[in-house]
Amino acid sequence: MTGMLRSAVVIARRDFAATVLSKTFIFFLLGPLFPLLLGGVFGGIGARVAARTDQPVVAVALAPADYAAVAAARAGLAQALGTDQVLQLRHVVPEADGAAQARRLLAQSSPPLRAVISGTLDAPRLTGALGGNGRALAQLKLILAAARAPAAPAPQIALTQAPAAPASLTQGRAVTGQIGQMLLFFLSLLLSGMLLSQLIEEKSNKIIEVIAAAVPIDAMFLGKLFAMLAASLLGMIVWLGAGALLIGTLKSGGLGTLPPPAVGWPVFLTLALAYFAMNYLLLGALFLTIGAQAGTAREVQILSMPVTFAQVLVFGFAATAVGAPGSTLGLAAAVFPWSSPMTMLARAAELPEMWPHFAALAWQALWVAIILNLGARLFRKLVLKSGPPTRWWRFRRSPPAPPRSAAS
Repeated sequence: MTGMLRSAVVIARRDFAATVLSKTFIFFLLGPLFPLLLGGVFGGIGARVAARTDQPVVAVALAPADYAAVAAARAGLAQALGTDQVLQLRHVVPEADGAAQARRLLAQSSPPLRAVISGTLDAPRLTGALGGNGRALAQLKLILAAARAPAAPAPQIALTQAPAAPASLTQGRAVTGQIGQMLLFFLSLLLSGMLLSQLIEEKSNKIIEVIAAAVPIDAMFLGKLFAMLAASLLGMIVWLGAGALLIGTLKSGGLGTLPPPAVGWPVFLTLALAYFAMNYLLLGALFLTIGAQAGTAREVQILSMPVTFAQVLVFGFAATAVGAPGSTLGLAAAVFPWSSPMTMLARAAELPEMWPHFAALAWQALWVAIILNLGARLFRKLVLKSGPPTRWWRFRRSPPAPPRSAAS
């Protein structure tokens, strides 16, 4: 046992160094960050452009004193709702013929005006196409009402923090569990595919036979699996750090603004890493077993496609346990090995008990050992053609013995 572990450590150190110290690993780390960065930048730009174009511009042809009151009322509404959510105002000097001025202003193309307010605060006149926009018209009515009768200064409210209501807290924790499940599923499915490409490359270069002749098959499988797990954990830590930095930049308060899990953020993130490791090991052991039987990349794709579709179904099975961890489906999803990591991560967001997680991690580790042992046996039998003969699938009867002659 000690020799096998020592051989597994040697294989793991070799594969980890070959993966992490290569130039392509930097692009591997930066790969998922570029779509997120570009999506955030262009999404923010698009949201700002949409907010600016969606909010109509209204020209205010009132006396300076009246416009000052209207602008102050608009600023108060923008402070409550947000500047991008309130219509924009533009002051113009009123003319004697208000109707002709309104038609001329609406005919301008830059900036486009939706309506013109003229007259006085006591008898305002609206000209334009603002009537179809009920929200903008309602905002304009509130602004004019506040400008005519300025409200008293807002009172200072003494704020006392209180725990969230049980219903809202339960719903928020369920949302946290769903987000954790989705991230765990996509990261595990994305990263476990590296084992296939690496194994098929070594098989094509005949390196796998040399390694198999030097170390036990079980040690080779175990070393490769944990090497890729360590590289994936390194990438996951980088991505989680970038995600936390992005959340802290976009939202004041960082993780404190998200629904808190039942076990707390430090324990939840620790369990997330542990369950990611187990989910990766379960998927990786399965993919490693498949890759060991394939000879070409085409065979790898054909064999791994059913496993990928099955994993999508497993993700759907684990998602049914969110919100009902104690139900029959929830317990079944927690016991089934491939759905257990995702189900238990959602359970950590919803329930504070810790002992089920230790039992689940031990159960998942047992299945990792079973799959690795089975994969090593199949590789030894089907690829290396070594080991004792396997007679249990030979259903053909042995030929009957020839009849003895009379002389004998």
